[in-house]
Amino acid sequence: MTLIQIGCGQSPITGWLNYDNSPSIRLAKLPPALIQLAGKLKLLDSQSSAYVRFCRANGINHCDATRHIPWPDASVEAIYSSHMIEHLDRRDANLFLREARRVLRPGGVIRLSTPGLKHLVAAYESQGDGDRFIESLFTCVDRPRSLLARLRDTFTGPRHHLWLYDESSLCALLTRNGFHNATALSPGSTTLRHPGALNLWERMAESIYVEATR
Repeated sequence: MTLIQIGCGQSPITGWLNYDNSPSIRLAKLPPALIQLAGKLKLLDSQSSAYVRFCRANGINHCDATRHIPWPDASVEAIYSSHMIEHLDRRDANLFLREARRVLRPGGVIRLSTPGLKHLVAAYESQGDGDRFIESLFTCVDRPRSLLARLRDTFTGPRHHLWLYDESSLCALLTRNGFHNATALSPGSTTLRHPGALNLWERMAESIYVEATR
């Protein structure tokens, strides 16, 4: 079976093929001396440098899933993506899901987890802290002021959220892109026949989970 994770970040799954779009994965293929030089020039901060080393050690593959997932049509059993789709704008979210549908076999499953908009709103209603609420959305970030900061953003790419979902809107997005039986699931639940080492409770305090079939 071919099980792939898109946007694995620092959470690759054993037994799955793990992909991410971070420039750090490309950098991980460069000689270590060049990585050290980028750090000295402050083009890479300490967090990015650490992720370069992590990618090299864990065999993470590069993939821009809004353009091409490197698998043939109808060849993949399942796709999992956790806390990635909120980093895509509306156009790219549709492109990602169309590409995911292309590589999934008939009956294959896509599982998405993402920050739940209702969770964020409920936290705001409970705490009544407007600043903390806006920070939790991670959609409003300071513009880079210095030339170095702008270069670093160009080098590593944006990291903030571009859209947020609740269960209904995420199910509707999957349906519009040709998926069937889009369903919100509780933490720990899945329709996957062979989830393997997949963490079905990943970031459960803030997440919603939706699955759909090809």
